[in-house]
Amino acid sequence: MGGRFLYALFGLIYYGTVSSHQQEMATANNADVIVVGAGAAGLAAATELAESGLSVMILEARDRLGGRIFTQQDPQLQFPIELGAEFIHGRAPEIWDLLRQHKVAVTEVEGDNWCVRDGRLSPCDFFSEVDDILRRMDDRGPDESFQSFLQRCCPDASAETKQHAVSYVTGFNAADPARVGVHWLVQEMRAGEKIDGEPAFRARNGYSALLEIFRGRLAKTNARVRTDTVVERVTWSGGNVSVDAISQGSPVTFRARRVLLTVPLGVLQAPAGERGSIEFRPALPEEKVKALDGLEMGKVIRIALRFRERFWDQVSADSSPTLARMSFLFSRDEWFPTWWTAMPEPVPLITGWAPFRCAERLMSENVSVVGRSLQTLSGLLQVSREKLERLLEDAYFHDWQSDPYSRGAYSYAKVGAAHAPDILSRPVEDTLFFAGEATDVSGNTGTVHGAIASGQRAVAEIAKTIKR
Repeated sequence: MGGRFLYALFGLIYYGTVSSHQQEMATANNADVIVVGAGAAGLAAATELAESGLSVMILEARDRLGGRIFTQQDPQLQFPIELGAEFIHGRAPEIWDLLRQHKVAVTEVEGDNWCVRDGRLSPCDFFSEVDDILRRMDDRGPDESFQSFLQRCCPDASAETKQHAVSYVTGFNAADPARVGVHWLVQEMRAGEKIDGEPAFRARNGYSALLEIFRGRLAKTNARVRTDTVVERVTWSGGNVSVDAISQGSPVTFRARRVLLTVPLGVLQAPAGERGSIEFRPALPEEKVKALDGLEMGKVIRIALRFRERFWDQVSADSSPTLARMSFLFSRDEWFPTWWTAMPEPVPLITGWAPFRCAERLMSENVSVVGRSLQTLSGLLQVSREKLERLLEDAYFHDWQSDPYSRGAYSYAKVGAAHAPDILSRPVEDTLFFAGEATDVSGNTGTVHGAIASGQRAVAEIAKTIKR
């Protein structure tokens, strides 16, 4: 009797402990707002939401924060190596205000631009001619692809100038010229003019400096961050959301009144059942689906090569005894047509950029990215590949197309879909909210400052629903 009594008593206590633990877990998995994705948009939004007093849960599929910001710190180089976003384009307040407040040093990109023509190096002189072509684009008439526009717009432009214009659109936007819409490109140009978008800058320690700012602010709030948590399903009705995920290998459900989705466009477009895809129950409204169809993820493979020395300091060209001040190198190479150095910092680092068809070729032909990049660089600068291999100390690259949590580099709008980012950005029944560079409505799609602005816009939208 006594033994059974003690056993029963222990059982009750144990049962009560489990129930209490379950209740604690349920509370721990609840929030006012769940933010899916810890890239620039998600971190910016989560920070402001948490600072306003709301309980916030951030769910991130990767084991790190930053999304398509991915900075590596090379201990020997003492210089940040970016595998994702690198340049601060213009003077966008979304970035500059934060860096100034936290006294982060910023350096403007400087140096000379070189072009390879018919195997010879010469200073680039095509920028004004390409700019003239781009300024002929107009969004007052029917939309068309950039390729179509180029075929009819400029009979006075040389074939070489037109090719440079195509290279700009594919290189800067990672876009297919036969698919990207002129109306969207015009919006992008206008947005760039508003922030003096021509000069480019780098922050000390790269974009990781921006992440540290958000990290520090979040640490002062009650926001909870769950990395290695892959969202698989979002079930929603007005004012109620449950998010099913696999967190560190185990299934878990989170609940909130609102969810803010900041994942890349490629993830929202991912076919059902594929790794990283998100199922919505009920399905997203038809206008959202059409907006997703109107947008596309650009393709890019970039590689950063660290050498023992800046070998290009000893390379000469027709008009210069050395390329020591080289900042950018442009060519028509089919693999890595664009390169840049760390100018004005004198570090032995050079980055190759393979957009659109170049990236597709690298992926489809299954070649060595490092080997192919060295071969290209050898040909462009007329330095033997053997020498480059002897000098090479390390190589860094990340395939964003194969990454299931990005599925591409950054977004652009197809013909007739310049309005798609605006439609994608709109809340659904004050329950589902959207942010991320693909939802930017200011013309800054594809940029870090556009992503941050979209997060701030979503915060304002969520705040309106709370005040009602």
